[in-house]
Amino acid sequence: MRAMQWFKSVLMGIVLWGAIALLSFPSPSEAASPDPYVARYLRATEPIPLELNGQGETRLFSPVELSAGKRLFEENCKNCHVGGVTLPNPLVSLSLETLKGANPPRDTIDDLVAFLRQPMTYDGTEEALECRQVPEAWMSRDQLENLSAFILRAAQKTTGWGTERF
Repeated sequence: MRAMQWFKSVLMGIVLWGAIALLSFPSPSEAASPDPYVARYLRATEPIPLELNGQGETRLFSPVELSAGKRLFEENCKNCHVGGVTLPNPLVSLSLETLKGANPPRDTIDDLVAFLRQPMTYDGTEEALECRQVPEAWMSRDQLENLSAFILRAAQKTTGWGTERF
């Protein structure tokens, strides 16, 4: 009798744990749906072209990919780059103008991916201590491209991104 009660309570615990786990994780359709911010502020309801490299090649990024980039930004960058401003160094923001003026420039997907793999100071003379290096073991190339696409699109379209006034 006691064994049966123990078995029932363990079984109920497993069922309850499973239900909580299912409710805690987004469904595949939720994970693949665009963030409303992307449509409203980045004005991306369809795939949009972003400059891949300095040779003028572009790549289309879907609203879902931009949303994935936004999630990565919120999880990993937002503490220092609220609204595109750089809190450790307010003179170097994530505005398009500032990204273009860096040495080397950081205004294409490939440029930002290279920077995230090996962060350098704005003038390119030494390693940047304020920004963490992002190895392949942490984020894949696709993840870094989505993150970079979010940053570039926000710099292009979001009013106040990287400025003192939001």
